Amino acid sequence: MVTDCKSCPLRKNSIFQEMTADELEKTRRFKSGELAVDPGTPILMEGSNAPQLYTALRGMGLRYKTLADGSRQVINFIFPGDFIGLQASMLGEMGHSVEATTHMTLCVFDRSDFFDFFRNSTARAFDITWLAATEEHFLGDTLTTVGQRDALSAVSWALVRIFQRADALGLVQNGMMPLPFKQQDIADALGLSLVHTNKTLARLRERQLVVWADGQLKIHDLAELAGVADLELEPVKVRPLI
Repeated sequence: MVTDCKSCPLRKNSIFQEMTADELEKTRRFKSGELAVDPGTPILMEGSNAPQLYTALRGMGLRYKTLADGSRQVINFIFPGDFIGLQASMLGEMGHSVEATTHMTLCVFDRSDFFDFFRNSTARAFDITWLAATEEHFLGDTLTTVGQRDALSAVSWALVRIFQRADALGLVQNGMMPLPFKQQDIADALGLSLVHTNKTLARLRERQLVVWADGQLKIHDLAELAGVADLELEPVKVRPLI
């Protein structure tokens, strides 16, 4: 059964901005259906000109680029509420791939209706622009981390950011969150080898800051871990939901 936007479970979360009745109705008309995918399923492929855009309703995934030698750069981790495919809508094709890490349910939007949606709702158009600007800001932080932080600080930075996103979505219970990604995914996001990433996580575990095992991440002291990352903790910003 397709989830009606009025009953969307994500809208109950305080991290997402409330929509007016008019904005909600326009979003309902924009949505064309839902798609359920299994772990490991490609959702969008680099270089493709996909006819759909998506919002992650449930589950988690990865955005990544693949180089000619087969190596991979993870760009970001997808959480519920993330809008997927905007790049293809604006540029004509995807510059990166998107893959499901867990079972995912995606809200589907037809790309052919995107510009009418953009044109007919100033508020919703601003929301999409805000999401794009926020993604650009995050990529700047990521580039700084990859280029300037050492491995210990970089891994700490990544875990703090992931944990904060999960906490804002209500996924953290007793200091623990589901983390279905692999250590290789973190390594590919930070430009580190798997061995170096594994050793760095061991150092954080020895300092009793982090335990990552059996698909669960537990952070014992978020403030101290942020200090290792040279990161100032700030509240996660309220954001639009498409």
